[in-house]
Amino acid sequence: MLIDTHCHLAAAAFAGDRDEVVALARALGVSSMLVPAVDVASFTEVRECCARHAGCVPAFGIHPLFVKSAGEADLAALREWLQLVSDGPQWPVAVGEIGLDFFVADPDVEKQEYFFVEQLKIARATDLPVLLHVRRSVDQVLKYLRRITVRGGIAHAFNGSRQQADEFVRLGFRLGFGGALTYSGSTRIRHLAATLPLASIVLETDAPDMPPEWLAGGRNTPAQLPRINAVLAELRGIDANDLARATALNALAVLPRLRSAD
Repeated sequence: MLIDTHCHLAAAAFAGDRDEVVALARALGVSSMLVPAVDVASFTEVRECCARHAGCVPAFGIHPLFVKSAGEADLAALREWLQLVSDGPQWPVAVGEIGLDFFVADPDVEKQEYFFVEQLKIARATDLPVLLHVRRSVDQVLKYLRRITVRGGIAHAFNGSRQQADEFVRLGFRLGFGGALTYSGSTRIRHLAATLPLASIVLETDAPDMPPEWLAGGRNTPAQLPRINAVLAELRGIDANDLARATALNALAVLPRLRSAD
């Protein structure tokens, strides 16, 4: 059993072959795929994707790179969408993708931080975990997580220090690792993935982005997760099946609604 805790299957990159992409991943043992939204305009596409495809489950949130055009009405819409309580594939399992991104040129720090804080408050009010975007912003994200307590979640595409990783774990989070660990030059990520406590790790692809080494420059898909799992198993010196089982259980522990989604 493998769980892809972060893949953008509703993205336009999959418009032509989404059915085949999902079917191949399922055939290769990826039992669940968590599909986060990035803005209010994508909420419907994410819900429809998850309603159509077994194993796909939604998360709704406003990505930090999309807050520039967002307003209070978008936060109100997010609150409304998170009230969905059906016990099927349209049932949101997390608030996400949310967070901070200070990698881009001239980020609107104030607006990013405002939307992040407001979405953390929404997650707290709905008792949902969060999917965190933490690019060049790990310390700032941790600062707000200490102020606004949520039920945990996943720090997606983690690339921080061991000290920062330990702080996320202390706050109830798992750390997402994917294609970046397959590159021999990604020494810090590979070291973290190999040495962090196994209970703190979940797997992800971030498809169609962040392709593994064997797809460098190409489109990533959830079907790459078994091979990513195998690379991590080799780094950790454990059996690939044992790693897949452990990381899946970690995902289920931090995303309790995922249990009822498939």
